[in-house]
Amino acid sequence: MIKQAHWKKWGGLSLIFFGLILWGILSSEALAQKPIYGGILTIALSAEPPGLDPTTSPAATIKRVVHYNMLESLLKVDRHGKVVPGLAKSYNISKEGREYTFNLNQGIKFHDGNPCTAEDVKFSFERLLDPKTAAVNRKYYVGVESIQVVNPLTVKFSVKKFDSNFLFNLARGDAVIVSRQAIDRLKSQPVGTGPFRFVEWKRGDSVVMVRNPDYYIKGIPYLDKVVFKFIPDPSAQLAALRAGDVDVLAYDLSPENAPMLEKDPRFKVLKGHTTTDVIMAINNSRKPFNDPRVRQAVTLAIDRKAVIEGAVAGYGSPIGSHMDPTNPYYIDLSGLYPYNLEKAKKLLAEAGYPNGFEAVLKLPEPYAYARRSGEIIADQLSKVGIKLTIEVIQWGQWIDRIFKNAEYDLTVIGHAEPFDIEIYGRPNYYFRYNSSKFQELMKKAEGEMNEQARKKIYEQAQRLLADDFVNVYLFIYPALPAMKKEVMNWWKDYPTIAADATEVYLQR
Repeated sequence: MIKQAHWKKWGGLSLIFFGLILWGILSSEALAQKPIYGGILTIALSAEPPGLDPTTSPAATIKRVVHYNMLESLLKVDRHGKVVPGLAKSYNISKEGREYTFNLNQGIKFHDGNPCTAEDVKFSFERLLDPKTAAVNRKYYVGVESIQVVNPLTVKFSVKKFDSNFLFNLARGDAVIVSRQAIDRLKSQPVGTGPFRFVEWKRGDSVVMVRNPDYYIKGIPYLDKVVFKFIPDPSAQLAALRAGDVDVLAYDLSPENAPMLEKDPRFKVLKGHTTTDVIMAINNSRKPFNDPRVRQAVTLAIDRKAVIEGAVAGYGSPIGSHMDPTNPYYIDLSGLYPYNLEKAKKLLAEAGYPNGFEAVLKLPEPYAYARRSGEIIADQLSKVGIKLTIEVIQWGQWIDRIFKNAEYDLTVIGHAEPFDIEIYGRPNYYFRYNSSKFQELMKKAEGEMNEQARKKIYEQAQRLLADDFVNVYLFIYPALPAMKKEVMNWWKDYPTIAADATEVYLQR
């Protein structure tokens, strides 16, 4: 059972004020001893980011490298899943919930030496809202009516209506504050305010960053340099860790290797949770998947327990809708539609496919969990006559062909963005799911000021996705970061998309 951590949404209507708070809360591991300064940390990731601008690409790989390390937001999701101050040391909300005033920390500088002010905050969000920027998650911020610079360290947002998700959205990787003077470098040489500054991107190999000596929070970071090394093959990652070529496997330790690595006194494995909902996505606009009976049959013909055992060595937790257990609105629907081959065959016959049909399952190349899940699913669906042809494609092609243009029947992918259930309210999203009922539920949830009432709405939304069999909801991907023993204060859980090295240090 995954240990649940609850993040807070400070969405009340009364004045809410944060005092000066150090960015992040140190873990008990760090509190047990005094952190040590210096050293180089090399972190292995399986997928290389397509760019370094987290605002114009949906790739989680970008945020894992840059968010919190180089680029920062007004607010932050900390290691415990709570929304806490980031660049903003405090804020307050007007009584009617339509004005948010943020007070920035003093002494914040961009890596090029220019001060970070309220003008940069205004510029960053106006850029997000500008259709010319191709911001992929503009939807989170379209409710902003105006942005006013009150003084160099104070900025006021006016929103069209109360949005219960607004503060949480300000902690996302899309909401980073960028430099007006260096915006043309953001995609390949980002200039941010974070604890580390960009040095070099060796295409096909690594991204290098070094300690920011002018970081506005005194005392951190501890490391001199951080290197993100891109090693697509999980076996090669493990070999690199054992050989001492890398210090941390941030996201991609093969679950079947975790027990073996734990027994080696040179290393440790942290067992935690992520926000990644692993699904078999279905193109709801393509025949025969536009028939809900077919989608239900596919769901019933998949044994999720067997998928979890085969794909992630049993570490994942099954889900029944698109929400992870770290979310306070989560309800467990994993047992709602259990594995049932006979019922699946009956539904296929009712839909006009008594002998099944053929389809193509496209799997993204970098992700072993997706390939393994896909292979197991293909075998399972063959038992009801559904013959899947597996096509493994490069990540860039997956983004272009599947995510952007919905050129697919089925695919397996993990949705890492936290609290992203609202994507089902967009008819042109790659699922091609168009439900006016679901869209209405999202509008109600966003505008609902009462927390309990809002929770009930999100519960209805999760149940609707399950009952419509939009996708096959497989499991929550486990967090199994593995590292050398001397790496201290790494995040155990991943309540947001980041490989945050701000408070990490090397024990000597």
